Amino acid sequence: MADVAQMIGKIVQTGSLKLVLASGETRTFGDGSEDTIIVRIADAEAERAIVDDPALKLAEMYMDGRLILEAGNVFDLLSLLRRNGVRKAGNVKLAARTFARALSTQLWSRFPINRNLQNVSHHYDLSAKLFDLFLDEDWQYSCAYFEPPGISLDEAQLAKKRHIAAKLLLEDGNRVLEIGSGWGGMAMYLAEAENVDVTGVTLSEEQLKVSRDRVQRRGLSNRVRFELTDYRDVQGKFDRIVSVGMFEHVGVGNYRRFFRKVSSCLDKKGVMVLHSICRTKPNFATNPFIEKYIFPGGYMPSIAEVLPAVESAGLLIKDIEILPIHYAHTLRAWRERFVARKAEAIALYDERFFRMWEFYLALSETAFRHDRLFIMQLQLARHQDAVPYDRNYIAAREATLREFEAGRRPLEKVVF
Repeated sequence: MADVAQMIGKIVQTGSLKLVLASGETRTFGDGSEDTIIVRIADAEAERAIVDDPALKLAEMYMDGRLILEAGNVFDLLSLLRRNGVRKAGNVKLAARTFARALSTQLWSRFPINRNLQNVSHHYDLSAKLFDLFLDEDWQYSCAYFEPPGISLDEAQLAKKRHIAAKLLLEDGNRVLEIGSGWGGMAMYLAEAENVDVTGVTLSEEQLKVSRDRVQRRGLSNRVRFELTDYRDVQGKFDRIVSVGMFEHVGVGNYRRFFRKVSSCLDKKGVMVLHSICRTKPNFATNPFIEKYIFPGGYMPSIAEVLPAVESAGLLIKDIEILPIHYAHTLRAWRERFVARKAEAIALYDERFFRMWEFYLALSETAFRHDRLFIMQLQLARHQDAVPYDRNYIAAREATLREFEAGRRPLEKVVF
């Protein structure tokens, strides 16, 4: 039996997987309780690569067209492996490789070198047309809020903005800082909903160009501005701070620096809401495929890794909310939209890029369904009385925001 078949045999006990080896030999694994996924590996070198470093090479062989799915899709395969327990295939060599990656991640994140611009540009300065293939109408590239369950992606992204805005407790005339402003949707929503002044900072030139264009066409340039600035370089005081989907790029070695900066910029009676991916316990390293191809320098912390940095900055934790499955639903919607427009994605880049992005979306969904990842919404303040002592205000403010949304002018289509 080939080594790759031995590895798969250790993992897959339930479900059904048929493996076609480069030699033409066929092996079947599982108990037959699900539809059969058929995987063909094109050459012996690809088999050896997967066995040697499955966390990285499974993705690369799929990207290169050397791991071919003849029945089922890449999410089906990754979900089957995760549900059965990929760690069953572990050995001393793989454990040593994992330890080395974790050590590298921890060390690099603590070096006094700011790689934020380089890391952000790697992902967010891709063509805006790529993101238009799968995002909602407001280009929200973070976890949506599927409340109530069953709503559409566009409705869920609107619900996310509404939920965060309610927690910010915005007041007329507030100065708001958005750390990681994306394509401008959150800033525009806040400015229109509560008549506040918003400054958004980003390190992506592509996002900056799109967001400035959107704000100008929406007639909000007098109250919303975006700057190509690292959060470390922000000056001034703000009544409210919001950060959605950016904290994953800060790096585990920089958490104390991040929250000290937040504390220095937040007014004494101010409120911050941080929306970030978290996990149930420290992982010490990022998946090597994600690190190499998608989010270099990224890291998803446990809550226990975050809170000491919050406390050391003198900030008060006013509310923690866990959203456990919403990102899985978001990623499923993104992947389905992206795959449906495969030809357009290939025309933008090439087929290898399409398979890379498909693998990224599928792997991320798998992680949120099976690896205990979740979204944490953390509400912070500097003063004990900055936030009400019960959570009833959230629902009340959301009701008011729904009234605003009902009369809000439809969003203009992004122009490339």
